[in-house]
Amino acid sequence: MVKIVEKNEGEKINIEVVDTKITLAGEMTLDLEKYERDFDVHIDICTNEFGFMMFGINERYVAQIDIPARAYDTIIDGEDEDGNPMEKQVPIPFNMDNVTVTLWAKGGAN
Repeated sequence: MVKIVEKNEGEKINIEVVDTKITLAGEMTLDLEKYERDFDVHIDICTNEFGFMMFGINERYVAQIDIPARAYDTIIDGEDEDGNPMEKQVPIPFNMDNVTVTLWAKGGAN
């Protein structure tokens, strides 16, 4: 399960996690596996002046999602012409346990 951090005091948006998808306030759904890269990924979710959730920094934070860089395993993948083992990097499956979601209070930080 994702790690939840409450950044400040007050009521937070509701989040629902199913498999690799997270739904924020019943309004925005992200498949976090699709955002995994070979580097750490940080996603800011804010509300605009009309209260609509959006990516990026705007009126007020509601959530920040941190996905660590993709991890790899090294496996033996055959032999070279001299009979030495050849190694290959294989991505480790995405794991929601490694994701951190920071929640801000509704009407929270600017």
